[in-house]
Amino acid sequence: MALRMWASSAANALKLSAGGAGARAAAFSISRFFSTVHDGLKYTQSHEWVKTTGDVATVGITDHAQGHLGEVVFVELPEPGTKVAAGGPFGNVESVKATSDVNSPISGEVVEVNAKLSETPGLINTSPYEDGWMIKVKPSSPG
Repeated sequence: MALRMWASSAANALKLSAGGAGARAAAFSISRFFSTVHDGLKYTQSHEWVKTTGDVATVGITDHAQGHLGEVVFVELPEPGTKVAAGGPFGNVESVKATSDVNSPISGEVVEVNAKLSETPGLINTSPYEDGWMIKVKPSSPG
């Protein structure tokens, strides 16, 4: 009962109808307006993430970014040994909707790229924080 009252109050605040039998439900999901924040990750305003483990930082794009891009069909990444600068582009992602630069959240040297993305770029869509990571960087300054 308390849950129904809370839901009704929330629906009224959002200008939705909680309605009874026969009422049509609003066709929208409130979860699409929120992002999930993963422990141990830092985020940029341009929707890249970075996770530091020891002296190496793993970089990828957020779930929010991949959602806006749509189905990823091609990924261009730098070669290991390439220097990247914080805020500067290191590669690009091509989707069915657009091609977008991906910016590095940190400065340093690329020590590894996710080779799986050349064969299966859709990993960015299905697993942006695990299997869809893009590059690993040895930061030029710790922190």
